[in-house]
Amino acid sequence: MTFFQPNDHLKSIVNQVLKLTWAKFPELSPNQCALTLLVYDNPVVIEKEEIIFPFEFWQHPIKGFSYGGDETIYPASVVKLFYLVAIYQWLEQGKVKPSIELDRAITDMIVDSSNDATSLVVDILTDTTSGPELPPDEFVRWQHKRNEINRYFQEFDWKEFNNININQKTWCDGYYGREKQFVGDNGENRNCLTTNAVARLFHNIVAERLISPERSQNIMKLLQRTLPTPINDTLEENQITGFLGESLADNAQLWSKAGWTSQVRHDAAYIEIPQQPPFLLVVFTEGRKNSQNKQILPFISQQVSTLLNS
Repeated sequence: MTFFQPNDHLKSIVNQVLKLTWAKFPELSPNQCALTLLVYDNPVVIEKEEIIFPFEFWQHPIKGFSYGGDETIYPASVVKLFYLVAIYQWLEQGKVKPSIELDRAITDMIVDSSNDATSLVVDILTDTTSGPELPPDEFVRWQHKRNEINRYFQEFDWKEFNNININQKTWCDGYYGREKQFVGDNGENRNCLTTNAVARLFHNIVAERLISPERSQNIMKLLQRTLPTPINDTLEENQITGFLGESLADNAQLWSKAGWTSQVRHDAAYIEIPQQPPFLLVVFTEGRKNSQNKQILPFISQQVSTLLNS
């Protein structure tokens, strides 16, 4: 049972989008992608009463559909959404002290997708540091601390979080020392997420149901992207070029967190377009060729937007 209400119309849209995508990009095989789509009809009708976007709207199930939504996939920098929620919860509870340097790291982790900034955030969340390999007893204690992030999200008791793992830092060049010990020789303990898990977290961020309204709004400010992308700004660090936001109209509003490596290209986005229901779209793609293809994700979001508006 998913947290959203499966919808036949959205099933038809997702199936059409995937069919068009596979036809245009035949190198993307059906087992190399996963997708979750949520649509926010405004108003919704609950027992003949119209509920519009104020707080009451978010208390009701939304409609959605997913393809491969429960398949665990390496999330790359999309995992930073989870670290963002966790660090704001730690601040809210007084478990860590606010500081200018922590604020700078949080901002750079999300706005620029900085792995160096993320390293500091994970260190603060778990009271651990990277470094040389550890002897067995110390390593056991270190692992327990690093798994604090997993324990926090398991306490949500959400089905979508059952099989996720988010205890690894993100890296540019790879794992060394105790981080290599921890991830395993073959990466068996690497991060893994599903598009349904990301969608549920993102949905609850938008709905301001995870943390205080003020901190929720701070999160959304960090996730908001500026459209249109400046003509001379073609860097992937803008998290629009080559991702779901690239094909959106200039009058759209976009909140997103992208992730990419040499093997994956992902994006999670909440999108508002005038005269159209807002929607939340999470897309994961795998494969070396697909990760380098900057046309796939913009094509998918364009097709979703077009079909939702038809």
